[in-house]
Amino acid sequence: MYSIHCFSSTMTHLILLLGLLIVANFSGSRAENAFSQYWEEHIGLPHPPHWLAAKASPLSLYQMTMFMKLMEKNEIASHLRSFCKQANIACSTNALVKKTINDTSLPPISHWNDLKLKYEGLPNETPLSVASQGGLPFFRESMVQEGGFMSIPDLRDPMSYKSFLPRPLALKIPFSFAWIEELKKIFDVVEESNMDEYIQDTLKKCEKSPNRGEQCICATSAEDLIDFVVEKLGNHVRAWSTESIEGSCKNVTIGTMKLIYGNLSEPPALCHSEPFPFQVYYCHILRNVKVYAVDIRSKKKVNHAIMTCHYDTSTWSQNHLAFKLLGFGPGIIEVCHWINENGVVWTKALG
Repeated sequence: MYSIHCFSSTMTHLILLLGLLIVANFSGSRAENAFSQYWEEHIGLPHPPHWLAAKASPLSLYQMTMFMKLMEKNEIASHLRSFCKQANIACSTNALVKKTINDTSLPPISHWNDLKLKYEGLPNETPLSVASQGGLPFFRESMVQEGGFMSIPDLRDPMSYKSFLPRPLALKIPFSFAWIEELKKIFDVVEESNMDEYIQDTLKKCEKSPNRGEQCICATSAEDLIDFVVEKLGNHVRAWSTESIEGSCKNVTIGTMKLIYGNLSEPPALCHSEPFPFQVYYCHILRNVKVYAVDIRSKKKVNHAIMTCHYDTSTWSQNHLAFKLLGFGPGIIEVCHWINENGVVWTKALG
């Protein structure tokens, strides 16, 4: 009886995998169309940015349903490889290493890359060597002058390739530091690996208390991201993003600098792509923020980069990295930073 049961179980797994592989060939365009439809129903723009649309989950409804059932039965581990491949996510450190593309002309992705946009206190012993890692992650507005020179930090997303999970499937993932061990088991994450560190950092960031006057969310699905934007800014918005990573870790010439949003009474929503097995965005709204489009020229190449400047830093921690690098303290200076790869700034449409 035992051998018959094993054979039956093996055949079931093979049939399931075959079904998943067959529908995978037809799922990509449908998934992107579903994302575009949700976008058009909620956002007053004809199309999402192409790079954001490309992050739509490639899973078909059938695939999503099957993986949800496997997760409910705690059987996803036996189908993990198929899950990772079909969903276009990173389920282990090995997958992360293979998928992450590092330009050989650039240094390894900086350990400080994630700290640039952390709005929380840092320990006093934080070394200031971050400034030598390829440019200041925080700077004064006066430091960006047309025709001037500037050292640009690392703009890369360490996991730029990953896709969203469909909302029903994302809701099955224990997205909480209290459940981190279970989370790491689901995605086969090795202890003390890069992925382990990414998961811990992202969960800490998502669960920290917001600053006074700050509104924030961690969007674990494309639908969550769109819903947050619509709830806070309405349906008529514009989306701004840095064109590419060109100029990362290099000295560049500042070209044209244009204020594209300066309504301090209606702040924009800043959404930062967070390193995680699947696509997660940390979105927040802070008071008194202006948005600039800046041409940065590296040799013959030009990158149209988005820069945001915060004019109210009074609620920021005294130990914030920006003050360690620039001096002064909360509420005394404005603080600016670039928007990294896959980050997006949402503003109310003007006119």
